[in-house]
Amino acid sequence: MTTLYRSGTFRRTNDRSRLVITSIMGMVLGYFIGISSPYVSLTKISLPSNLVSSLPFGDDHRRPSIERFFPEHLVTPQDLIKKPKYLVTFTVGLNQKDNIDEAVKKFSEDFQILLFHYDGRTSEWDEFEWSKRAVHISVRKQTKWWYAKRFLHPDVVAAYDYIFIWDEDLGVENFNAEKYSRLVKRHGLEISQPGLEPNSGLTWQMTKRRDDREVHKNTDEKPGWCSNPRLPPCAAFVEIMAPVFSREAWRCVWHMIQNDLVHGWGLDFALRRCVEPAHEKIGVVDSQWIVHQFVPSLESQ
Repeated sequence: MTTLYRSGTFRRTNDRSRLVITSIMGMVLGYFIGISSPYVSLTKISLPSNLVSSLPFGDDHRRPSIERFFPEHLVTPQDLIKKPKYLVTFTVGLNQKDNIDEAVKKFSEDFQILLFHYDGRTSEWDEFEWSKRAVHISVRKQTKWWYAKRFLHPDVVAAYDYIFIWDEDLGVENFNAEKYSRLVKRHGLEISQPGLEPNSGLTWQMTKRRDDREVHKNTDEKPGWCSNPRLPPCAAFVEIMAPVFSREAWRCVWHMIQNDLVHGWGLDFALRRCVEPAHEKIGVVDSQWIVHQFVPSLESQ
């Protein structure tokens, strides 16, 4: 009996020893795997378009997977040095890298930068210091309204007072983002855009910059173009190349965007449905203006 008892004790002790040794070896192996693995940036997200296209939009259970793309969800509020008040998005390709660099420099730390990459090339942007603080989302061969519908859900961007959804081919030499934001608030604009420098490509008089005022909310168009002076394109109208939305206005506009929207043509005439009275809350900021360069960047896509 004594022999059997000792044998059982030895067996249990031997099992515990193997368990401890296995655990230690697992910890050591995990450590070396961890230090040898390449660094993965949580602010760079690359997704195949067929995967993103299959997601249902507007479902609450999908939001957490999108929310973690934004810095405030990557670290605790206590660890944030300065929390941005505004969100600026550009839909970009590498060919417009230098132009985007100039544009981003117009925005202070109060503005969170988010780049949607339609060409799948994100690492080349690392040469810019600001790019390391930006959020990068890459899905090939898509346009900005496609990205906006999938990644800018109103609940996700609710922390920002204003959302800038801009093209990549804008000249910003005469634009100051801080001054622009102050003017938008002062004049009560829920939907706005910077004035456009007149050039051969100007389509609408409403978005043409005026040099005698800070902001304008209406204009005179060509005969027969406006059925009502308070309706687009004579009032309550901005173009889709560089719109700026308040948090509340964006919640409405987002729901108005269809899932397969590409160019967004016609959306500019429908924006007035999201604010009331539209002819007072939609306008153009003249004293901070931009130039539309008309670069056909999506042709090759």
